[in-house]
This record gives sequence, C-alpha cells and structure tokens, in this order.
Amino acid sequence: QLQASGGGLVQPGGSLRLSCAASGSIFRINRMGWYHQAPGKQRELVADIASGDRTNYAESVVGRFTISRDNAQNTVYLQMNRLKPEDAGVYYCNANLVPRGSWTVGDYWGQGTLVTVSS
Repeated sequence: QLQASGGGLVQPGGSLRLSCAASGSIFRINRMGWYHQAPGKQRELVADIASGDRTNYAESVVGRFTISRDNAQNTVYLQMNRLKPEDAGVYYCNANLVPRGSWTVGDYWGQGTLVTVSS
C-alpha cells in the first residue's frame, strides 16, 4: 500500500513537499516516482528515483523539483519549489516493487494528493 500526503493550496512561487510511504511486507523496491495529472489531461511522470539514487525528471520541473528517498522508511519525497499554476493537479506516487509472498515485481499506485496553485 502506498500512502501519499502533503498536497494543498499554495501561491505561485511557493513550495510544497509531498511524501509517499510504502507499507506492507516488501522484499525490494526498485523504483519510486511521482506522476502529475492535470484536469482533463493524462497522467505524466514528474520524477522518479531508482536504486543507487538515480533520478529522472520531466523537463518542466528541472531545477524546481527534487525527488529523494528514505530506503529505511520505504518513503519517497518530492520537494516542489517555485510552483507554477500549471503544476496544479493530482500527484500520484508509484512504486515498482517486489512484495514478500508473491515475489512478483509489479507497479503500485498511491491514492493521489491534490496540489492547487493559485493566488
């Protein structure tokens, strides 16, 4: 299970920090990431972080957003700075992981957290 939090209302230019914790019996997490879905649009990758802390960012957030991961807590963070109105929408966390028991790698999604950027 993935539990996301940290969304809210922020003015343009402001900052938010999103968190997503993976719970349950997990053998290994290969990659965790954040996706953004604006109203009426498809879900798109914002940033992800893989084993060895290899990161990948959408061009639109480079220099403004930072993804990080706490392996001990199975948690991924997204620090969002200099937010723009176009950053508004629902942010979903995603994890590619292997659960104990099934031992089958799969993609899991959190419930989404809403970010509103408005003055």
